[in-house]
Amino acid sequence: MKGYLADQPFIPAHHQPAELIDLIQDQGIDMNRLLRHTGLFHDQILSGEARFSPRTWLQLIHNARRLQPDPELSFRYGQRLFPGHYGSVSALLANAGNLGEALRVFRDFSRLILPLLGVRLTVTDKHVCLHWLPSTGYRSEHRFVVEAAMPALASVTRWLSDTRLPWAFQFSYPQPGHPEHYEVYLGGPLHFDAHIDAMILPRQYLERPWPQASATVRLPALRQCQQQLEGGSGDSLRLCLYRHLQKNLADAPSLPHVAGLLRCSPATLKRRLKDEGCHFQQLLDEVRLHQAIHWFQFEGYSTEQVAKGLNFNDHTNFRRSFKRWAGVTPAMCLKQLMVGD
Repeated sequence: MKGYLADQPFIPAHHQPAELIDLIQDQGIDMNRLLRHTGLFHDQILSGEARFSPRTWLQLIHNARRLQPDPELSFRYGQRLFPGHYGSVSALLANAGNLGEALRVFRDFSRLILPLLGVRLTVTDKHVCLHWLPSTGYRSEHRFVVEAAMPALASVTRWLSDTRLPWAFQFSYPQPGHPEHYEVYLGGPLHFDAHIDAMILPRQYLERPWPQASATVRLPALRQCQQQLEGGSGDSLRLCLYRHLQKNLADAPSLPHVAGLLRCSPATLKRRLKDEGCHFQQLLDEVRLHQAIHWFQFEGYSTEQVAKGLNFNDHTNFRRSFKRWAGVTPAMCLKQLMVGD
């Protein structure tokens, strides 16, 4: 269980960050101001050798938002991202045979395709849910990153499938002051204050063949992507830990146990998580909240069933804990969720 870190410079600056740089440059904004505090200069990016870390990419986003306070900036940025010209991972995405294959690119190769976010993919009898997860701590840029990711995926899947897929969108944050931009770039339905950032679709679209796919291109691209991750993970340290906790929720591991798996001391793990913008209990609570929401929304679990699944022996303790995680009771959360038919 080893993932990339927020300050690890591995993201080619001429890939996804360059899309934002070009977008801002089109507005006539000085590049030195845009790249302030990133440690990079425009000539370095043009050379093709410069690398961003997730943290410096977030700094670039922060600078862009400050210099160009346009509420559409994130959406326009997202529409430019995929499939992109990012080597084998772009070839893999552009030649996905169906929606399922495309979504697995985002789940399995987040390091290559969108290092600021990871994906939790849930498939039920009726629905497909792609839940966006933060790879590192980026509270101040959270909404921008989500606003870019949603239209990016909606746009590329529309292009690849040659049809407008009926995505429904959920956002963890309250409705912003400019909901019309969400309607223009995403369509709908739109649902805010949902405690997760997710895109939901009827399952019937998951395996429908797509017209532009080429297995001749896709299979070598898949092997190349796998080779790029050899000796590492497609996820960040935060996401690796999230997935480990998710798999072991019935008997959640302790911080010392996880530190042992990482071959470090509990103090070192605490320090690493702090650098990633979270702490162990916060991440465990986040995993529990997300699992509870998925059970409520897609499995139709009762409060008692969710409490049992999360290893709460006392329903009152579960309700109290849930309110601490989400800020609302389970009953109030159920009313807020976009529950499918």
